[in-house]
Amino acid sequence: MKDALFLRLRKRLAVKPEAMITLGDICQLFWDGKREDALKRMPIYQVKPTDGNLIVIDIMQVIQRVRSVYPEVELEIQGAPQIIVEVLNPRKKANPVLVALVWLLLFIGSGLAIMNFHTDVSMREVHERIFYLITGEQSKQPLWLQIPYSIGIGMGMILFFNHIFEKKINEEPSPLEVELFMYQQSLDQYYIQNENKENQRTKL
Repeated sequence: MKDALFLRLRKRLAVKPEAMITLGDICQLFWDGKREDALKRMPIYQVKPTDGNLIVIDIMQVIQRVRSVYPEVELEIQGAPQIIVEVLNPRKKANPVLVALVWLLLFIGSGLAIMNFHTDVSMREVHERIFYLITGEQSKQPLWLQIPYSIGIGMGMILFFNHIFEKKINEEPSPLEVELFMYQQSLDQYYIQNENKENQRTKL
């Protein structure tokens, strides 16, 4: 009995412009020793400038390419039927003035949102009432209640998003990271489902 070649496409790959994509780049594979190493170096697709920044490679292209070299091989295919290859074009440096303007806009917008929320729920009156219930005194500025509350809002946001600047508090993904992951999966699925004939790739 011949040894079967096991193939599993990766879900996503990032490459440089005009890179040569090999079987080892897009697949996890298992075969016997020397042939496996040679198979990993097998060219599958040459990235061209006209490809844009996303390329879809189908498992059928991989099968045809492998069969052209090893026609008698027994294939065992597992995993997803397509892989999305992202072409990483050089990024332009961020404009410091534009970054500062966006930061200022977000800062003012988030501050106004918090203030409007507190106005809607009458947070000041609530603090004054809590202060009166605890101390029995009336105060228009219960600072010992308002200051810890304000600090708590900031600490709560840090704990919720699990980030202090670029450092993570723990290894768990934040809700924002989970949403971005789900959004990326939806984009990938949309791109695969709406792939047209111009995105169908032929092997070398």
